[in-house]
Amino acid sequence: MKTTTLIAIILIVIGIVAFGYQGITYTTREKVVNLGPLQMTAEKTRTLPLPPIVGAIALVGGIVLLVVGRKND
Repeated sequence: MKTTTLIAIILIVIGIVAFGYQGITYTTREKVVNLGPLQMTAEKTRTLPLPPIVGAIALVGGIVLLVVGRKND
């Protein structure tokens, strides 16, 4: 398999996943209270949004690479 075809397939998959999930969610722990031996932490869930344009650009870029790779063969 050629490198351009592999990259094109990866970009297409990333584009489809970006459309499906619309963001990446992760959890962080933060110290709320720190009084000597007494410590309290809180878990906060945060989301890194992925705009639909990111998915569209990855999808279109993958399709273009796939078409260009096929024409060169």
